[in-house]
Amino acid sequence: MASQDKDTRANQFIDWVNSSPTHFHATETASKLLEAAGFKRILEKDKWDLKPLGKYYFTRNQSSICAFALGGQYQTGNGFIMVGAHTDSPNLKIKPKFSAEADGYLQVEIEPYGGGLWTTWFDRDLTIAGRAIIQEGDRFQSKLLRVDRPIMRIPTLAIHLDRDSGTKLEFNKQTQLFPILATSIQGTLNEQSDSQSIISKLVASELNCKVEDIRELELSVVDSQKSVIGGVFNEFIFSPRLDNLMMSFCSIMALIEATKDEASLKKESKVWSTFLFDNEEVGSQTAHGAASPMVTELVTRVTHTYELNEIAIRNSFLVSADMAHAVHPNYREKHDPLHKPAMHKGLVIKQNANQRYATTAQTAFYLREIAKRHNLMVQDFVVRNDSACGSTIGPIIAGNTGIRTIDVGNPQLSMHSIREMCATSDIANAIDLLRYFFLEFTELDTKLDLE
Repeated sequence: MASQDKDTRANQFIDWVNSSPTHFHATETASKLLEAAGFKRILEKDKWDLKPLGKYYFTRNQSSICAFALGGQYQTGNGFIMVGAHTDSPNLKIKPKFSAEADGYLQVEIEPYGGGLWTTWFDRDLTIAGRAIIQEGDRFQSKLLRVDRPIMRIPTLAIHLDRDSGTKLEFNKQTQLFPILATSIQGTLNEQSDSQSIISKLVASELNCKVEDIRELELSVVDSQKSVIGGVFNEFIFSPRLDNLMMSFCSIMALIEATKDEASLKKESKVWSTFLFDNEEVGSQTAHGAASPMVTELVTRVTHTYELNEIAIRNSFLVSADMAHAVHPNYREKHDPLHKPAMHKGLVIKQNANQRYATTAQTAFYLREIAKRHNLMVQDFVVRNDSACGSTIGPIIAGNTGIRTIDVGNPQLSMHSIREMCATSDIANAIDLLRYFFLEFTELDTKLDLE
């Protein structure tokens, strides 16, 4: 992999994640990349007029997105080559009624979303981002916003007041995880006596509307610090939301770049598609999560008939792309001795005997073979026998549809922290491998004798 290409990919990802403080923004950022690459936006509520070689995308809830391209030789029933990832990350959601006041401080009531390492959110410079439904004349619009400066903080208790806090930070999520927004006296001096009015006025200023025009808010507390390239050799990325904006980025870029190979798309007999789902961090059981019928609805709308739909499902394949755990040098005993993913060693194939991951020998074969053809790196992860295993969207989709599935992801440290860490070189490796997966799966699938 050329160093320039590696650096270009890393900087593109930095731009992606810095533009995507929430799942809503990640979906918008993906839409812009797809539009620039010639994909046409379609709506799920409309009738579709799809053409061979056509490139399309649609969004759902502003927080999930599906992009797909029809091969030039596509016939109904031929199947779909899919990559799936997710747009959401653990964060602190602001409650509908969020004003809190105690001992001269104005605070914001939050609700933890997902399984975050919440201790890492203390003593961080925080801000807000999300979406608002606002009135414009006799119509209503959903608009995204981000306050691009630190406006709140969750201070830790001084060690002098809790001697154990130097080695063990314990807190109550209902009473001790509320950010401080302002002091009461400053709120009074600025004629904004509570957090609700302060945030509402701030949102109105960001969206250039009146406070009374705001109908609904869906906001998150997010890190105000930008994603950066770091390390003495500039080999790392220090960033929020690597899980899973990293694999979302790689998935979208792989599809975009595969479709630039016009000769290959003309020869292709299947549909190439990428899904970025929402709500993976809370189980995916939503209308815009991986447990929704989004995958089967796409297949049905493209194939039109029940029998061809079932045939298409059997001819399809999914790469479920979600970040993986790199071995931690300070906690190396937490990994199985023979399965310790490392940075700069490529995409991680995840396996679990109890089916917390959907990988099988068959599905692993395809990706390993494609990687071998192009000298791209892959490695393996199996959780320790005495440790619980996480899961992701792969088993959910495989179980709901019967689609052959493999679970993969780039290795990272500090997963679910407010600041995470990964390697720059693994980005280009993953994009290339997923791109070749789109380009070569159909041909390779004809060569494996299984059933």
